[in-house]
Amino acid sequence: MAEHPIEGLMGVTIDKIREMVDTSTIIGDPIHVDAATTIIPVSRVTFGFASGGSDVAPKAEKQMFGGGTGAGVSVTPVAFLVISGGNVRTVQLIEKVTAVDNAIAALPELIEKITASLKRDKPGEGEPEA
Repeated sequence: MAEHPIEGLMGVTIDKIREMVDTSTIIGDPIHVDAATTIIPVSRVTFGFASGGSDVAPKAEKQMFGGGTGAGVSVTPVAFLVISGGNVRTVQLIEKVTAVDNAIAALPELIEKITASLKRDKPGEGEPEA
C-alpha cells in the first residue's frame, strides 16, 4: 500500500524535532574553565507537535489531499553543575522553584553524603583489623 501524504509530513516533522532536541540539549557539553573546574549547563526542554489532514474522494483519477503539520520547541537554561576540587555544586538560574528543581539541586549534596558515609563505614588503610 502506498504511503499516505500525511505520513510524509509527520515523518519530516519528527525528524526535525530529533535534530533539534537530543540529550546534549538538556545536559550540555562540559565547559572546562581551568584544570580544576568544569561547568555543565542544564536546560529544560519543552516541545509541542500538531498535525492534521483531509482526504477528499478521488475525482477523475486524481486523489486530492490537504494537510499540515508543525512543531514548536523551547529550550530554557535552568542551572549549571559546577565541579571544582572534587565537589559538585548546583547553581540555579530560575527563581520559580518546583519539586523537580529542588530534587536536582539536592542531588550533589546527597551524593557527597552517601560517599562520605561509605568512606566512614570502610576500615581505613593502615588501621589494624579487629
